[in-house]
This record gives sequence, C-alpha cells and structure tokens, in this order.
Amino acid sequence: MASVPFLKAAAVLAAGAALSGPPGMALAADIDVSAGSSLQAAIAAAEPGDTLRLAAGEYAGNLVIDKALTLQGPADRSAHILGERKGRSVWIQAPDVTLRHLTIRHSGLSLPDMDAGVFLDKLATRARIVENDILDNSVGVYLWGAQDAVVEHNRIVGNTGLRVNERGNGITVWNAPGSKVLDNDISEGRDGIFSNNSRENLFAGNTFRHLRYAVHYMYTNDSQVSGNVSLGNEIGYAIMFSRRLVVTDNIAVDSAAQGLLLNATDDSTITGNVIVQGDRCVFVYNSNFNLLADNIFQDCATGVHYTGSEGNEIHGNAFMQNQNQVKYVGTRVLEWSHEGRGNYWSDLSAFDLDGDGIGDTAYRPNGIIDQVIWRAPSARLLLNSPAVTIVRWAQSQFPALLPGGVVDSAPLMTAPESRTWHKYETLP
Repeated sequence: MASVPFLKAAAVLAAGAALSGPPGMALAADIDVSAGSSLQAAIAAAEPGDTLRLAAGEYAGNLVIDKALTLQGPADRSAHILGERKGRSVWIQAPDVTLRHLTIRHSGLSLPDMDAGVFLDKLATRARIVENDILDNSVGVYLWGAQDAVVEHNRIVGNTGLRVNERGNGITVWNAPGSKVLDNDISEGRDGIFSNNSRENLFAGNTFRHLRYAVHYMYTNDSQVSGNVSLGNEIGYAIMFSRRLVVTDNIAVDSAAQGLLLNATDDSTITGNVIVQGDRCVFVYNSNFNLLADNIFQDCATGVHYTGSEGNEIHGNAFMQNQNQVKYVGTRVLEWSHEGRGNYWSDLSAFDLDGDGIGDTAYRPNGIIDQVIWRAPSARLLLNSPAVTIVRWAQSQFPALLPGGVVDSAPLMTAPESRTWHKYETLP
C-alpha cells in the first residue's frame, strides 16, 4: 500500500492539474476588477485561464479579448460594458473565452462593418456567451466563423431608434459549424437568428418578439430548429435554401405573413410545430422530399399555400379553423396521406361508419371555383350566382369533374394529440 505522504502529494498534484486548465496554461487565478478601472488593461495583464470578476458599475468597451479568459459580473448583470457607438463592444479573438452575467451596450450601428455587441471572430472556438443582457447594439452576438460556440440564456434587445431593416439581427451565424443558440430572449432587431452558410447548428428554446423573422435560415444544412417560440413577428421561421434539417416542436403565434416558410428546403423533417394566426400558417414553395407530419395549423387566412414542390410526405397534421385550408394552384393530383393515415380537417364532412378513426370519403379542399378565383380574383363577384351553385353541385355529384389538386384519401376524424399544443396553451 502506498504511504500516506505519497498519497497526499499525489492529491496535491491532481488538484493543481485540475486548476491549471488546458496543457501549457498557467495556474488559473480569480482577479477582481473594480468599476471604472481599465478592463482592457486587466485583460492584457491576465494569464490564459484567468477569471476577471467585475464589480458592479461601468467599464469602457470596444474590448479585444485575445486569450482564453472568463469575464464574469454579478448575478444581477450590474457590470456594464459600454461601447463607443463605433465598432464592436466586445471583440473575441481567442478560443475558450466566456462572458457571463454582464450587460453589454452601445456598439456601432454599421451593418456593412459588422458592428456588434459581442463579435466572435474565427479564432473564438468554444466561446460561451451565457446569461448576459446584450442591449442597444447593432447585431447582438455575431458568430463569424466561430466553431462550437454556445450563446445561451441571454436577453438580447436591439436598437429601437432605427427602422427594422436598419437594425442588426439578434444573433448572426456565419459559417460557425457546431455552434448552439439556446434559450435566449430576443426582441426588437431585424431577424432573431440569421444563419447563413453554416452547418451542424442547434437553435433551441429561444423566444422571439417584435422582429421581421424569428429565425432566418439560408444555406444552413444538417441542423436543427426546435422548441422555439415566435410571438407577433412578420414571419416565424423562414427556412430557405437548406437541406437535411429538423424543424420540430416550434410555436409561431400571430405572424403577419407566414408562421412557417419553406423555400427551396429539401430532405428535411418538419414535425410537431404549432402555427396559430397569420395570413398563411405555412407556405411551401419549391421544397422537395420533406416530411411534414403532426403539426397544427390553426386560425390562419390560409392553412397551407403549396406550390412548385414535389415528393413531400404530408400526414398527421391538423388543419383547424383556417378560412381556406389549402391553396394549391395546379392541375396535378397530390395525395396527402401515408399508409392509410391522412390529416385532420376541421371542415371535414364525412362519416366513420366502421369506427376506425378514418373518414369514409376522401377530403378535397379545393374545387373548380377555387381554381378560377385564384387565377381571376375578380370572379369573386360571381360566388353567389346560380351558375357557381350549379358547378359546386355538379362536383359533389360527379367527382370526375373535380380538377387536380390535394386529395386526402384517409382523413382523420379527430385531431392528433400534440405536446407542443399544451406548451402553446400555457404561453402568457
């Protein structure tokens, strides 16, 4: 058995190794920084791995962090880093940097110069931006090539003195593989999260208010958007030019245009989302080979506007109380059921004589008159005319007269259960 002195020495060495951080990094220290002192000088004097503990108060911004440090303020976020209204309030140029419990304000407002409250440069691998207030900046947090970064539990509010299109995004992600944006509250910017030319990202649990788009996805593949909430934005989730995504369990309420937009989105899984109130619950345009299942689309002017898309599997959704359940301008027949299971339609007029939960007759949301009105809106003047009444009667008696369009051959008699719907019901 080893001697007691030897065991004590081993324990001391093990503790020192745990405190020292990554190989080659000196023993980490906690350094107190008083309000009003030069935070940039404290950064320059610190060693990689140190934690700078900021007292409550104000600190001059436009900081450059070029080594692995933690900057941490009081839990109430009363340590304020104030930018110069030009450039970046905090510019991170090293891996393994953490910002926690800070309030960061007053970046420049130039979109072309990529001004931001927090700017993560390409070297800012594994950065952690956690539990901060990031207020009145251009872009709140800019991930510019920073891999495996985490932006989590922050409150991000844009500059309300600018018009929406002049504001920066809450969070901008460019070519930042493996990065995660989690549980943030984002408001008053242009887009909540704008992701471009990235991959393997996770955007989950965020809440978005008073924005153009809650999530704006461009050329971002193999990623996930899940459990987010969009309230009162122009578009909830604009998923564009991307492949192999999982878009699941999100909520969009009171979207001025669309709750969910799929534009050139392919090979993706769209499930468990709840879209309530808006001009269109979902707009599917030029998007192919996707699964849209078990979503709820309710109280919109149009439940789904579907055009230019092929090979999509659509079943298990609930279309409830939409003024127009489906708008499909085309002549092809599209079957919206799979393996004997279709969708629930609140305006379904069908019996279920065998009690299997499936309507005994197919559901067809659109007829000849719908097609005419979409192509010639002025024809609405004839909706109550005897001629239109005769056409509608003829279609009901002779289904062969129906045009091509959406057909649900196995409509559900009851709306499926949705865990996301229960979350929607508890929203304030």
